[in-house]
Amino acid sequence: MRGKEPEGLRQALRDVQEYLKNQETLFGGVVYRTGDTADSSRRELPKESQEAPIPDEPAPPSREPGGEGTGRTSEEKLAEPTPPFAEVRHAPSASLHSRPARRAEVTAQEAEEDLFGGPARTPAVQEAWQSVGTLEEQYQLIKDCQKCPLGATRTKFVFGVGSPDADVIFVGEAPGADEDLQGEPFVGRAGQLLNKILEAVRLKREEVYIANILKCRPPNNREPLPSEMETCSLYLLKQIELIKPKILVALGRVAAQELLHTTESLARLREAVHRFHGIPTVVTYHPAALLRNPNWKRPAWEDFKKFRALYDELTGATSPSDKTKRGEQHA
Repeated sequence: MRGKEPEGLRQALRDVQEYLKNQETLFGGVVYRTGDTADSSRRELPKESQEAPIPDEPAPPSREPGGEGTGRTSEEKLAEPTPPFAEVRHAPSASLHSRPARRAEVTAQEAEEDLFGGPARTPAVQEAWQSVGTLEEQYQLIKDCQKCPLGATRTKFVFGVGSPDADVIFVGEAPGADEDLQGEPFVGRAGQLLNKILEAVRLKREEVYIANILKCRPPNNREPLPSEMETCSLYLLKQIELIKPKILVALGRVAAQELLHTTESLARLREAVHRFHGIPTVVTYHPAALLRNPNWKRPAWEDFKKFRALYDELTGATSPSDKTKRGEQHA
């Protein structure tokens, strides 16, 4: 049985309690005194602090070697075809320029514009290709690009092909092996299938424009890295600015997600017409995916029929365009 505690010990305990009572304690981001009541001292955290932290960037989906311009993704293997879009809905405006430029200094004006939804910042130093007036001028200025490691591994720079007056631009992911050798997008088996699809919707390859997010082939047809797309997509944005198409078609998940700045699945993106810089944008399967999964050809065909109806509406065409088309190809 414990004996009686000495008076000195009891006094020491009282001194410690009094000391702790008067100290400030940091708890949950709020500084308060232990002797205060919860109502008088616990201040609510700022709203920003209550939001969930920004998640880490997900790793690129696993891919299998092969294919043209795109590898097979784990998502692609599990994707279920869904009904094509039934009506036009305007997705939130997306811009390749809306991604902040990675540079060391940002002026106070730029910071204020970004904070209050103003114009997105642009590179501090304008490059010559950004002020050109034709596709040929742009090509000549960027064809030797070495801004990312892909420049050292490519065989040829794959700029784009088609009419500079095109009403529609088809955007893929990246060049494949055949494209890398020839310097032209969609020339392998996937390109041959795309040509047949164009003919089926009464269009010719030489009267549309075809390009990719990347201008150089990723090794082993792996999925483009975010840093590669961030660097190279500005070239595509300039092409779109010069051509001024009435409609865009994103071929595959990667191209669609990059254009629209979204992480939604291909199945969801196919359900609606989106907007890119105000340009109606249709999303469908990449032709290489159709070669690997023939059962997706039917839903893809429905996508292209809807695209043709929208194309006719926007261009006033009921037959192949009678505009004079100037085919342009860069090898």
